[in-house]
Amino acid sequence: MATLSATVDELIEAYGPHLSFEPPGGFANRGAVDRRVETHCCFCGQQCGVKLLVKDEKVVGVEPWEEFPFNRGKLCPKGVKRYLQNNHRDRLLHPLVRTGRGFARIPWDEALDLVAERFERLQRAHGRDSVAVLSGASLTNEKAYLMGKFARLAVGTRHIDYNGRLCMVAAGAANLKAFGIDRAANPWADIAATDLILVVGANVSECSPITTDYIWRARDRGARLIVIDPRLTPIARTSDLYLPVRPGRDSALMNAILHEVVRLGGVDHEFIAQHTSGFEELQRTIAHYAPESVAQEVGIPARRIVEAAQMWVQAPRTMLLHARGIEHHTKGVENVLSCINLVLATGKIGKPGCGYATITGQGNGQGAREQGQRCNQLPGARDVENPQHRAVVAERWGVPESRIPAKGASAPEIIEMSHRGEIRGLLSMCFNPLVSLPDASFTRAALERLDFYVAIDFFLSETARHADLVLPGSLQEEDEGTVTNVEGRVLRLRKAVEPPGEARPDWQIICDLARRFGAGEHFAFSGPAAVFDELRRLSAGAVADYSGITYDKIDRQMGVFWPCPDDDHPGTPRLFEGGRFAHADGRARFHAVEYRPPAEEVDAEYPIILTTGRVVSQFLSGTQTRRIGPLVAHQPEPFVEMHPRLAAKLDVADGDRVRVVSRRGVLVLTAQVVATIRPDTVFIPYHWPGERSANRLTLRAYDPIAKIPEFKVSAVRIEKIAAHAGRTGALPRFAAAEASEP
Repeated sequence: MATLSATVDELIEAYGPHLSFEPPGGFANRGAVDRRVETHCCFCGQQCGVKLLVKDEKVVGVEPWEEFPFNRGKLCPKGVKRYLQNNHRDRLLHPLVRTGRGFARIPWDEALDLVAERFERLQRAHGRDSVAVLSGASLTNEKAYLMGKFARLAVGTRHIDYNGRLCMVAAGAANLKAFGIDRAANPWADIAATDLILVVGANVSECSPITTDYIWRARDRGARLIVIDPRLTPIARTSDLYLPVRPGRDSALMNAILHEVVRLGGVDHEFIAQHTSGFEELQRTIAHYAPESVAQEVGIPARRIVEAAQMWVQAPRTMLLHARGIEHHTKGVENVLSCINLVLATGKIGKPGCGYATITGQGNGQGAREQGQRCNQLPGARDVENPQHRAVVAERWGVPESRIPAKGASAPEIIEMSHRGEIRGLLSMCFNPLVSLPDASFTRAALERLDFYVAIDFFLSETARHADLVLPGSLQEEDEGTVTNVEGRVLRLRKAVEPPGEARPDWQIICDLARRFGAGEHFAFSGPAAVFDELRRLSAGAVADYSGITYDKIDRQMGVFWPCPDDDHPGTPRLFEGGRFAHADGRARFHAVEYRPPAEEVDAEYPIILTTGRVVSQFLSGTQTRRIGPLVAHQPEPFVEMHPRLAAKLDVADGDRVRVVSRRGVLVLTAQVVATIRPDTVFIPYHWPGERSANRLTLRAYDPIAKIPEFKVSAVRIEKIAAHAGRTGALPRFAAAEASEP
């Protein structure tokens, strides 16, 4: 473990990827910059506005963009340091082909020809669906649209999916079932205007810090806060009521809260009668979920459940926010529906300061799931299995409907099929499944069984190291485009610099590949603006209607909320005003949810629940943040967080090294003994690869509807290795990083 005297070279040696540090005083203080580019952060779904500082055609710093309405210049640690990856020496600069001695450079034309030749050979031998495409939820709307169209019209495969399958799909499926539309029901300004905020399974302060500011503003007005989470997260420490739910028991808890709401007379029967359907069946189901009957299962005293219901009923306006904590389960869709049931039953939606929202995780987690790169979806969030939807898309693409493949496999299923030899060729863009999918050993074996694998990325991720061909793509600030933030607000990304070396904008790579597959007439785009114009036309009349959004309107309004069906429409910040929902009959749907246990229960051999999640300094698989020195210095390696009672039982002290063992793998980590987690649960962050990967322990169990993995519940045991002198889970600041900080 590095110490205070550690040098940068020692840290690089210890932690793998090359690190990027600022010189003393920071790059931006070396003199006047050439220009400031107003754009957005490359990380989470909040998509905060930033100004990138450019000097000598390099991004050298960041400044607040105080006029942008979502974050008003505020940024989290990742947003402040994001620019340090731009001039990183790990950056992919040339196409690379695997040889007997590793990777070697290959000219672009040869590389693109090789992709088409090898994929077409595999498809002739094994069928068109023997090749699959995996994409990313941090891509722009334009790139997401292109990836879906490329897979279906150029490659001709039905197997196209994206890494949002590990993030937003449980919420998306539940939203569609309940509301007929998949988007946050309210703008974030409504959080600041509410009277009660219920946060369920969302570590807001670390995972979406700017959202915390909206909660503080509501608190300043007197709003109350309830937090449901197995860990006493930073936001939970400030709550009026904290419910430390046992992992995997969320739907039972939400049913119990709604049971008590009904008993208290808090149901809005007029709203239910006029605007919903299915409440009678739900009421019969929740009758069996009295707080006293579920208290032991959920791990919360009945009186606390009753208190939560009382607070919800008494508040005139409420906002319910949730994230991956309730979605990363084999019943993630059901968990989300149980939250929506509470909102609908009390009629607290579609009004200023009153509603519901999913906190989007990835950079374009909202927009990237609307443009047609999901296995079950066509552009505009249309259903690939709906004949009318298929006919509209086929007509607008100018192809026979039969040319659009049927529904394909989800991302986890594609890896399973690769392991079985059913998928023989794979193309991925900005997806690192070796770190982000459960049961990493299985994923590694699946990648090794592929006949030909092509990775498009800007760094050589752990997954890309298994590729036969690597194509250097573009960072967010090296291209134009749009993203859709957590609120449903469509935003402009502006190019700050050109891609370095021979790296190319991703959209150009896809269009060039499409021409090699004989589909060039469908990919004759002059740039992202042309792609967006086609995307708009394709979305017209669909649920996710972008047809009235233009780059110019986005600039004028600092973002446009979809749906926006025509040029004169201002956009729709708040959905469901007036009580009309997006189903054909205008009614929302209740769904009766019976609690189901997790896929893997604890037992005598594996008696502890493992849950996983993020920390503030890192993001997703860490491909970007693990290369930013100050962020690594803040949290250089994962840890296992456990309660003092559990630690005492295991004879583990804070700072001890322990072995965490599941049925799938072993991880050696430093113990952090804290009083902010349930005694029956441990927590490991998931941003690291290889022998430090939390997904060596997690299981391949998926929601039957959304196919999202159960990252939040695995059974493990913990074995003490040796004691260390004090905590080593967080590296102290050292000279190179300290000098760059104010």
